[in-house]
This record gives sequence, C-alpha cells and structure tokens, in this order.
Amino acid sequence: MDVGAIVLAGGRSSRMGEPKAWLEWHGSTLLRRVVGVVGRGVDGPVVVVRAPGQELPPLPPSVTVVEDAREGRGPLMGIAAGLAALEAEAAFVSSTDVPLLHPGFVRRVADALDDETDVVLPVAQGHNHPLAAAYRTSVLPIVERLIEGDRMRPAFIFDAARTKRLGNDDLVELDSLLNLNERADYEEARARPAPEVRVRRFGALRPKGAEDPFLTRAATLGAAAQAAGVDLREHVVAALNGDQIIRDPEVPLVEGDEVALMAADAGG
Repeated sequence: MDVGAIVLAGGRSSRMGEPKAWLEWHGSTLLRRVVGVVGRGVDGPVVVVRAPGQELPPLPPSVTVVEDAREGRGPLMGIAAGLAALEAEAAFVSSTDVPLLHPGFVRRVADALDDETDVVLPVAQGHNHPLAAAYRTSVLPIVERLIEGDRMRPAFIFDAARTKRLGNDDLVELDSLLNLNERADYEEARARPAPEVRVRRFGALRPKGAEDPFLTRAATLGAAAQAAGVDLREHVVAALNGDQIIRDPEVPLVEGDEVALMAADAGG
C-alpha cells in the first residue's frame, strides 16, 4: 500500500505562547524535525497543512504545503485538507508537537492497515491518539460529512470507519506520543539528550589514527557530521542506515541510527 504522511501545523499554540512549528530543536525547528521523521517512516509524499496565511519555517522542496479551509476549527479541518491533497492510498497523520516521534512508530502504525481497515488508531497510555494514526484517503467523504454536520471531534471518525485499535503492547517507541502543550513541556523535552547515533568516516574523511565507528549524540545529520569533524558540503554525502544517501544537514536522526560519511564520488 502506498502510504504518505500529513503533518498538521495550523494549531493556534495558545498555551505554548509562540508558534510550535518554529520552536528550536537541536539546531533545526520542530516542524522540520517532524516532517523529516514522518518522511523516513513512509514511502509516499508528505503534506503539511497550515492555517490560512501562516508562515512556516523552511521545509524540504519535496513537501507539499496546503491550507485549512477555515482557521481555528480544530484538527478535523486539517485532516480533510491533507487527505484531499495527498496522492497516496493512506496517510500517517501527525501533529507538529511530537519531537520524539520515531520512524519505527510511524511504520508500525501504517503497516497495520489492511484490506479490512480504514483507520489504525493508537490507544496508548489510556488515551486515543488520532494525531498519531493512519487513515485511508478514502475516509475523506466521512470527514467531510462530519465537518458539514459540525461534528468536529476526530473521535466521530472511528464510529463511522472501520477502525483497528493498537494498544501499548502493539506499539513501539511510545515516546513518540509525547506532545508539547505548554512552555514547560517544551523545555523539559528539549533538555533531554540528543539521540545517540553511530558515525563512520570513509577514505580521506577519516583522520589518521581515528577510531571509527564512534558514538555521539546528534539530532540532525549536520550535528553528526560536525561531531565527526566533517564539513557537510557538496563534496560529501552521507548514507543513513546503509541505504539512504542524503546531504541535507537538517535530516533528523533518531536513537540507534548509523551515519556513514564519504566523499561524493565514493557515494555514487
């Protein structure tokens, strides 16, 4: 099944006191991190839904940005806009305020979709998580009818669509569900150590006598390259976990990632 992702960025962030999308996260922004993580967890395109006229931080050129039809009506409007824009059979839907989201969590939820399921809903830590769920794009008419009837709670979708619920034991990387509502939430999460990743340098990038691979803490590819003493410019590429060639220094890293740095001609 072709699965993409939708990231809802149009919330008012009233309790945070500033736009969540722009919050700094280890040298990047919160929205850029979440967009990158969901992109690592799905094979299809990524759509970001913003409020009308909302300014967003820089995003990869492959990301499609669309607008809510109306501002301030809650996530159902954003889900509808995202489903209408996404060119895929299904979508993992995420909020912006989940900095500990892991690609493994995204894949686990998306992979639970099957021929008998329209929605996969995590029910973890005693709560439904509709903004960490997978939806077939074919549920769009259901969502639109709910909006027309002013039934704006995402929970109404689960009564009308074939919904599979995943509990704590069915999920991985439960920290993925940690969301940031207030400034204290952000500061506490931001104070956590960056993910521990393994870095290896090849060829001329490896200093004589250096020990490789080595472990470091880095939330982005750029931070990992900096820890390796490598200037991540055009002549250098990175292989992420052995199979993805990347250059963007803001590509997010997660716990357990392996980064190989090499000269561009060696990377193909």
